[in-house]
Amino acid sequence: MTTPDIQIEAVTASPWRFNLGICIFVLAFALWLLIPLAASLGTPAARIAALTGTIFVANKVLLLTCIAVMGKSGFQRLKGIVFGYAKGLAPSATVGPIRHAIGLVMFCLPLISAMLEPYIDKFWPGFRPNIWQLQALGDAMFIASFFVLGGDFWSKVRALFVRTAG
Repeated sequence: MTTPDIQIEAVTASPWRFNLGICIFVLAFALWLLIPLAASLGTPAARIAALTGTIFVANKVLLLTCIAVMGKSGFQRLKGIVFGYAKGLAPSATVGPIRHAIGLVMFCLPLISAMLEPYIDKFWPGFRPNIWQLQALGDAMFIASFFVLGGDFWSKVRALFVRTAG
């Protein structure tokens, strides 16, 4: 007894459904921009909190609507497009010794600075400039250090929390 060969074709959503799904997907994340806009307009904190909760729920509803409009195949295509760009941002597996040293400085400097800030403020008030741009620079440097250190760094960090790691 033989079974006939059945070719299963991936059913793709019609172009207008896919485009409408993309619009809904973008809208779901663009709604978050209303929060800083409301804050800059002087909206009371209670209304901003209510707006945040409403946007949180609306985001989930819009994402489900996006999947329903696009269909499974259309949403898989959208995920492929979005995560295709994200794969290019992934750090390389191994890095050279100079890049590793630079990455470690970028990783440790913001951490040490953040740990010492309260003590510097306590013992030498007014010594440290309290500029938010410097703090944002430290945060950006810390995040960038993960890309400079490479993907192998993550496996080393993960190994710290695994008892049987060798």
